[in-house]
Amino acid sequence: MVVFPCAKINLGLNIVGTRADGYHDIETVFYPIPLTDALEIKHMDEEFPSDVNCDLKITGNAVDCDEADNLVVKAYKLLAADYDLPRIHAHLYKRIPSQAGLGGGSSDAAFMIRLLDERFRLNLGIAVMERYAARLGADCAFFVTAAPAFATGIGDQLEPADDERGNLEGYYIAIVKPDVAVSTRDAYKNVKVEKPEISCREIVRRPIDTWRDALRNDFEDNVFKIYPLLGDIKERLYQLGAVYAQMSGSGSALFGIFRDLPTELDQQFPYCFTFTSKL
Repeated sequence: MVVFPCAKINLGLNIVGTRADGYHDIETVFYPIPLTDALEIKHMDEEFPSDVNCDLKITGNAVDCDEADNLVVKAYKLLAADYDLPRIHAHLYKRIPSQAGLGGGSSDAAFMIRLLDERFRLNLGIAVMERYAARLGADCAFFVTAAPAFATGIGDQLEPADDERGNLEGYYIAIVKPDVAVSTRDAYKNVKVEKPEISCREIVRRPIDTWRDALRNDFEDNVFKIYPLLGDIKERLYQLGAVYAQMSGSGSALFGIFRDLPTELDQQFPYCFTFTSKL
């Protein structure tokens, strides 16, 4: 069986509080986009000489991926601790770039849970799958349904963001990800912790033309100071006609929302990963 784990973007991201456990409380709208990996599992023959029960192979856009420690394997082990799962071969083909703020690893893990549930008829249900996924990462639970969601807490508390497609149906998205890796420490350095006057969920429900001055990613100020290239890419997306542009998560991917399909993006942003699609 094959599934296609999708990426996400953040429509706004506000750091609204600090926690005793060292994490921060956030508010953001997770929005799925049609940039996907591919994940396949097959039964492992009883005579196949493997020392592991989940034999993972990673190909595609995979740089320095540790197959044995990948979240896909961790998802298998998490369920195998509670359910009698057979040994499997897993193949993960990566298209979603890593260290981009697009949630690729989290999506792979959640889709592995979904795949195991369906393939081996575990009948877990969405709520149970979300609880398992949340144990693997703060944003993993979102990908169990991959429906637009307003996320609070550390990103693990999910509520409906709007209707099924929200304001973006019929628009186009462009993703630009340069060869820059933003550390979580750098992203949070000197970040301002403050609850906004208007929630990002409320802003996203308004016409997209109003987003530019109202919908903020609180990480951008710090990250753009450290990596000016990212700020330059955002401004360039606006120059190319984006109705709204923002850094996703803590970076380093930038996205632009367009009314018409942007063309020749790879020429506009050489040496960057680029992706365009209709939403």
